[in-house]
Amino acid sequence: MFASTYGTTKKPIGTTAQTGEKCPESGVWQAQKSPYGTAPIAKSNVMPPYAGTAVTWKLIQYA
Repeated sequence: MFASTYGTTKKPIGTTAQTGEKCPESGVWQAQKSPYGTAPIAKSNVMPPYAGTAVTWKLIQYA
């Protein structure tokens, strides 16, 4: 895991979250459903549905 400037630990790339959960880390998230779209989502925002469906999101890049 990586430490930020404030001494807190970032969630690792590859972390997953479900639609409806609070986003655990700001960054670019990829929907784990074909066609695998991406979205920038800020920490503490609610993970959105993708193409109208609840999905698992995977962190692929830090903000």
